[in-house]
Amino acid sequence: MKNPLSLRPRFVLIAAAVLAIQVSTHAQDPTLASKKPVWESSAAAGLTLTSGNSDSVLGTLAATTGKKWNANEVALGIDGAYGKTKVNGVETKSAASIHGFGQYNRLFNERLYGYARVEGLHDDISKIRYRLTVSPGAGYYFIKNKTTDLCGEVGPGFVAQRLGSVTKDYFTLRLGEKFNHKLNDRARIWQTAELLPQIDRFKNYIFNFEIGIEADITKDRKLSLRTYLQDTYNSEPALGRKKNDMKLVTGIAYKF
Repeated sequence: MKNPLSLRPRFVLIAAAVLAIQVSTHAQDPTLASKKPVWESSAAAGLTLTSGNSDSVLGTLAATTGKKWNANEVALGIDGAYGKTKVNGVETKSAASIHGFGQYNRLFNERLYGYARVEGLHDDISKIRYRLTVSPGAGYYFIKNKTTDLCGEVGPGFVAQRLGSVTKDYFTLRLGEKFNHKLNDRARIWQTAELLPQIDRFKNYIFNFEIGIEADITKDRKLSLRTYLQDTYNSEPALGRKKNDMKLVTGIAYKF
């Protein structure tokens, strides 16, 4: 049986980019790292197990990295989930997905910036064989200080996807919003939203939403507890699949 989480070429490239950045980060001269902007990275893992009338396992992995320097901002990330459920001896997959993204921002002034974003998704349960989204655009920080930032983004985009046996490519409009807030020096909350309507057929759209909270659990602030909710609504899903997918994840994250 084919591994449902086997990486397609697009996702391999995303993962390789994240790995390459980490290698270059750790290869820096320690004496220079404290003087120059550095990559801020984290890796997180979550595991849920049940036993009894039903036996289930759900595992999640995620890694992100980012850097801000001069008028530049870069963010990269990859995450995946895999789960199985067994009831009365019958085993079924409950999750099998991998997702990656990369975004570069170029600041024109303190608040206004241009961006380029690439995102890829494979979800076996939702029959998303692949979905690749490419979007350039402009963004603006409505709030930007040491504890809070809120920005909005807008631009054209292009979606290439295969749902089940149906392949479809189309142009889209991307409307995005991101919010981050430090509750104190050891805890933060975040929220993101993204709407992708097809330009010539607005009733076909994708809406992505995420909200989460993270708190440090060690004195050095390298280890933290992270809980977040992800929700994706696809107005035209693959045949036989529901429009809405929601996932609540709790895990341990390590910052490096």
